Amino acid sequence: MDELPLEQVRTLLAVVDEGTFDAAAAALHVTPSAVSQRVKALEQRTGRVLLMRTKPVRATESGEVVIRFARQLARLERDARAELGMGMGEGLGPVRMPIAVNADSLATWFLPALTRVPQEPPICFELHREDESHTTALLREGQVMAAVTSSPDPVAGCTVRALGLARYLPVASPDFTARHLTGAPARDLREAPLIVFDRRDVLQDDFVRALTGGAATASAARHLVPTSEGFRDAVAAGLGWGLVPEPQAEPLLEAGALVPLAPGRWLDVPLYWQQWKLDSPALALVARVVAETAMEELRPA
Repeated sequence: MDELPLEQVRTLLAVVDEGTFDAAAAALHVTPSAVSQRVKALEQRTGRVLLMRTKPVRATESGEVVIRFARQLARLERDARAELGMGMGEGLGPVRMPIAVNADSLATWFLPALTRVPQEPPICFELHREDESHTTALLREGQVMAAVTSSPDPVAGCTVRALGLARYLPVASPDFTARHLTGAPARDLREAPLIVFDRRDVLQDDFVRALTGGAATASAARHLVPTSEGFRDAVAAGLGWGLVPEPQAEPLLEAGALVPLAPGRWLDVPLYWQQWKLDSPALALVARVVAETAMEELRPA
């Protein structure tokens, strides 16, 4: 039998969301033994191990496929009930919309986009902040329905559309520039202290590679500042140089609080919108508003 029993699928989702078999049992109003039996039966049916029995439990790669299916199923069920007029009184509540988005988009154009989404029926956004090169992992795991990402390659079961280019400007404070950047940028930026968002942030290295024809990366002397606003403020305070999103950098450049390090040079990061392939009115609405706002705020691809 090839079908996936919905009761077993929903039970697997409950275990992952609640973290333990006991907590899932309480949420489903069944015994822990019943939860365990359903999960084992689903694993036998699929021929795959779906859960790692850790604390909290974690889905395996095969389990993530089933979890994503379970979340999509729940979304479709909710939309169907809404179209049938089974509203708030039937326990539907507001639409829950989990989305993965990178910190710089969150700090510049993405929140204004969400304010444009009509709230009838109400939509509750659940934002997951993640680097744009890693947001697709949350889609793949089924944790989010949509993501702003730098990857043009669609996750299995998802569609992708281009949003535009996020431009980053290489800048530093005047005092920092006077201390560390007195010569050619291609030479000085290899040695000057810099700001990075976290250990996975390679934008500054990519920029130095572009300046040097791939001959070098940025200095190992780097400060980790894991918020978009904090990153900008650290650069403006003279802690190091960095690539600051254009909307954040321009007011400080005009005020003289920042200076460009390589006039006429910048780094453009293409952004895409990936989402589940679902006929969901709420998801389609959010996707349309996000794309319209991105067209206004980002540079054309």
